[in-house]
Parts: sequence; C-alpha cells; structure tokens
Amino acid sequence: MSANPAVRGPNCYQCKHFAISWQPSMPYACKLLGFKSKALPAIEVLRIDGRVCQGFTAKPLPPSSASSVKNSVNTLA
Repeated sequence: MSANPAVRGPNCYQCKHFAISWQPSMPYACKLLGFKSKALPAIEVLRIDGRVCQGFTAKPLPPSSASSVKNSVNTLA
C-alpha cells in the first residue's frame, strides 16, 4: 500500500504546537491538544479520530530565514 502525501496529514515537526517532552516514555507532545505520546501527535490523532489533525499551524520563519528567502527571490528576478 503506497502512502499518498495528501492523506498522511501534517508534519508535526513543522507545527508550532509540537513539543519534545522530557519524559522518555512519552517523548512527543501537542501543546494545542494537551497530550503526550510515544508516536507523533498527528499519527495519534489519525489513529484515534480517523481524520488528519485539524490543529496544524505552520511555524513562522525566523527573521533571518525570511530575509534570505526574500533575497534569493530578488536575485532570481
């Protein structure tokens, strides 16, 4: 069975609500939904709810990255 990227759901590492827990038995956490788990939170949400995570919010780019992206776009034009 091949995984369709559109069906897999969001990438927790790119979400602003994602956190790494200090607890070795539950290393991942979702600050929005308020839980820790052994698997990535988006996987747990899909497993329990049957739908992809609806709380994904992309992390903002740091100011240095945003300016470097803008400069690279200007050099291409």
